[in-house]
Amino acid sequence: MRNKRTISLLQYTSQLTERLCRIGRERTAETYIASVRSFLKFTGDITTDLCNIDAATITRYNYFLKDKGLSSNTISFYIRNLRAIYNHAVEEGLISDTTPFRHIRATTSRTLKRAIDADSIRKIIGFNSHSDQTLKLATDLFLFSLYTQGMAFVDIALLQPSNICGEYLIYRRRKTGQQITIRLEECMRRIIESYKGQSERYIFPIIKGLNTRREYLSASHKINRNLKKIGEILQLHTPLTFYVARHSWASIAYSKQIPVTTISRALGHNNESTTRIYLATLDNSAVDIANKKVLESLSF
Repeated sequence: MRNKRTISLLQYTSQLTERLCRIGRERTAETYIASVRSFLKFTGDITTDLCNIDAATITRYNYFLKDKGLSSNTISFYIRNLRAIYNHAVEEGLISDTTPFRHIRATTSRTLKRAIDADSIRKIIGFNSHSDQTLKLATDLFLFSLYTQGMAFVDIALLQPSNICGEYLIYRRRKTGQQITIRLEECMRRIIESYKGQSERYIFPIIKGLNTRREYLSASHKINRNLKKIGEILQLHTPLTFYVARHSWASIAYSKQIPVTTISRALGHNNESTTRIYLATLDNSAVDIANKKVLESLSF
């Protein structure tokens, strides 16, 4: 079967990402764009045609990424997205599938533990940043994420007063579309009340204009920089991010013997396998204690 017509990778990706943005999948669109930029940097030709992507080219690209010293996770990220774009074009009948990715195994390695312990969290709670409003906002949002079962930053940024329904906070997770219901505890209410009236539309003063995506990305970078600064001030071993808040909630819940099914539901995961990936990266101290007890029983 011959390719039906020629179309450049960049041209097709631009069309695809425009469609994705129209249905609210901006994050996917951004990852596709980043991956195509990487690939075109390798080819050195922005007019690279979709039909010219073959197994030999993808193999060379794979070695190109490895030679740059990128991690297996980053290489997997680029390859997976490029494959997804290619498959979209095949499904639309724009090109014939020559299986250019057949020789590539996009492997990933386990990420470093992102959770922090209860003592570190107490340090953050007690952190006095009132003289610096940017650090105060970062601290409050980190703790709010932790208190609300690891709510993602994008979901926090888009929270509106209408999401508060009596004693509950109800929102739809941006990433999966899953509805999450959280009972409003006093610690959450205190943070919400402290920002009341600072935004006309949202609960927190993160997004102010109409270009919500651009404002969200700018605020995300700024707040994560401030979280890193707070972690350095408090001399924490793990750099603070909103992923840390999410992983820490899962870690504490797991340590309290809360069932994986419940943790998965609280985090808004579509399946338990994702939750188990989270839990697989948790602190190994419980295993260390168990091993010590075994060795002590052997009178070492």
